[in-house]
Amino acid sequence: MSLELIDPQTHRQLFLDDYAIESMDGVRRVLHPPELCGPLIRGGCQSRTTPLWNPEKGLWEWWFMGGDRHYATSADGENWQVSDSTPVAGAPPLYHVIRDEAEADPQRRYKGLFGSNGRQLGVSPDGFDWTLLETAIPSQDESQFTHDVAKGRFLAFIKQGTEWGRSVWLSESTDFHRFTEPELIFHADEVDWENCRQRVRNIIDNPAYLTPPIVDDVDYKAEIYNMAVLPYQGMYIGFPTVFNPIGAIPPPATNYTRINQIELAVSRDLRHWDRLADREVFIGVEPWTGENYGTSQLLASGAPVVRDNGEIWCYYNALRLPGSREQYREFNRSKELFRLGVTQEAFDDGGALSLAKLPQDRFVALEADEAGQVLTKPFGLKGQDVYINADAQWGKIYVEIADGETRKAHAGFWVPLEEPAPFVGNEVRAKVQWKPPHNMVFEKPVRLRFYLHQARLYSFWLE
Repeated sequence: MSLELIDPQTHRQLFLDDYAIESMDGVRRVLHPPELCGPLIRGGCQSRTTPLWNPEKGLWEWWFMGGDRHYATSADGENWQVSDSTPVAGAPPLYHVIRDEAEADPQRRYKGLFGSNGRQLGVSPDGFDWTLLETAIPSQDESQFTHDVAKGRFLAFIKQGTEWGRSVWLSESTDFHRFTEPELIFHADEVDWENCRQRVRNIIDNPAYLTPPIVDDVDYKAEIYNMAVLPYQGMYIGFPTVFNPIGAIPPPATNYTRINQIELAVSRDLRHWDRLADREVFIGVEPWTGENYGTSQLLASGAPVVRDNGEIWCYYNALRLPGSREQYREFNRSKELFRLGVTQEAFDDGGALSLAKLPQDRFVALEADEAGQVLTKPFGLKGQDVYINADAQWGKIYVEIADGETRKAHAGFWVPLEEPAPFVGNEVRAKVQWKPPHNMVFEKPVRLRFYLHQARLYSFWLE
């Protein structure tokens, strides 16, 4: 019997999808919300670029859009020093920037995409002195850009319209010169439309939230505003911003008042995507306090940064006002601004670059109440140690090694009248211990069977 093996030594096996799972019972997938760390750079600025580490300067660099400010540096990624920088003379706006450490030509160390409609390529030795190339990628007003370092390719996730409204298309390149014809990879559907109805109503009916100036009670359809994508442990994790319309803005704007919130998706090939945790919101709109941001629209600055300690830093745009001063005056007589005590200054500081943090691997967990089981797909085990990322501080997890073909527990791991030691606690890196000890060398493939009691399991791997 030939078994298709997974490889938990090359990649940690997360449970965002069923790739590493043979079967499960009594468990459910739940979202692990990130820790919101607040605004980093205020003043109405936005960015579609995540901070880049510059080893020559020993600093993080961040390019952004907003007034005359376009560049900031940081030693730690949290505290930023904003500097004046001059955009390329006569060039369209700089939208995305990456630093390519594998590039042999130092004049092409930085690679950028320029433009508000369509994305023109550019290269630079330092991120300031740019040479624009002839190649351009078609796109509407939004896009995201990712460097898939492991596979040596550049991924442009552009925005085009479809029958589902705003949708995500992929154009890719291995040389940052020739990009493929854009291909539709992600769009909204009926579930998004139903979620839109509920989420819009929750905002309108809850007095803690700031209601837009135009609410016309038309049943609009949700759309996908854009999607940042992170290559991570052999998969791709998407951060789609779901556009939820609330009221039609009269021409010439031809747009909508709305709330935009970030969800999660996962893919193994960039073409087929699974939505995660019943499409629960990953970073959502906040109630109005007068001091905070993210009360209207949220969207990722780009792919999150995976820090050296494994922690995942999600930089995002947090916008405050779901309409302009003029729209509130014309369509609402400013009643909503008066009700919540919104100041004039809030419109002058309408957005901030913000940060949310997530522990290593902890996007989604397999969670069980009293009793749950998870059986993995088979893999080779030739003496390596098994590690798990799990939270069982109020419960426990037992780990059993089973034969890859028969799926029966290997002899010696369940000793009569002696219960094996479970994992208890909350650790992102916990070595699994068995009793009695075993040399962990198996000639044939094995599986792991996890028994969960009031616990959450995020990943497992071999070292």
